[in-house]
Amino acid sequence: MPNVNFIVQSEEKGKRLDVVIADFARKEKLGLSRTILQKLIHDGSVLCAKVAVTKPHYKVKEAEEVQIAWEEKKKVIQQPIKVDLEIIYQDDDVAVINKPAGMVVHPGAGTHAYTLVNVLLYHFKTLSDINSQRPGIMHRLDKDTSGIMVIAKNNQAHLLLSKQFSEHTIRKVYIAIVKGKVEFDEGEIEIPIGRHPLKRKQMSAQHTKEAKYAKTNYRTLKRTDDYSLLELYPQTGRTHQLRVHLAFIGHPILGDKVYGKYNDFSRLALHAKSIGFIHPRTGKFVEFTSEVPKEFAQ
Repeated sequence: MPNVNFIVQSEEKGKRLDVVIADFARKEKLGLSRTILQKLIHDGSVLCAKVAVTKPHYKVKEAEEVQIAWEEKKKVIQQPIKVDLEIIYQDDDVAVINKPAGMVVHPGAGTHAYTLVNVLLYHFKTLSDINSQRPGIMHRLDKDTSGIMVIAKNNQAHLLLSKQFSEHTIRKVYIAIVKGKVEFDEGEIEIPIGRHPLKRKQMSAQHTKEAKYAKTNYRTLKRTDDYSLLELYPQTGRTHQLRVHLAFIGHPILGDKVYGKYNDFSRLALHAKSIGFIHPRTGKFVEFTSEVPKEFAQ
């Protein structure tokens, strides 16, 4: 259990413990997300003045010593894999790629060998390593979702892009084919999402203390009596957000074997069409688009 200690500065007095620790972790490039840090607090792995504090909203005191202890994960050495990858754009700081459906983004439980990370290591000489287990990865798409992703090629770019993701200023547009005839030309789905109370690998729309605010805007591009083609604009980035929200309003995405009963499609009919962000070096807004898969048009 490696320990990290720091002293609360005068300008941090009265701030939430999780906020202060998150700021420290970011400055020190510890590779710990705010979610992980909150879990460490709940588990009693954070001490203030040598006393365990289990409430993230605890207000820190000036000159108070904060100690963080976490179990260091066993480092897995990632191996490059030679697989064709559509690179839409790249420069010294970022790359924009088109992830194929069926590819896991990064190693996880039960998946270590064949992931997008392994493919990135083959195609790019440098990638950010703030999180050594997920080099270059800024965000993720579900395994069966295809589409556009931005990759960080150095740590400075990673930090600047990460700030945009956390502030929800990244512009993302998705295309989906859903079951049924969507009534409205435009609309929004605004309901919190949390872990399913019984099926722990799934998420669900719910009003509980654990659920997190989630919002999705949509526009109906085409509709028939049986199906609708939607353009989706997620305003938040919750796990499985688009799939859960669309299933909640009675229009599950075709091919979704988890949140829908309608599997009459060759794959999950969800594609990340475009992404826009402030370039970390130029400071200018850039936007990139990927082609909608042929099977969607058919």
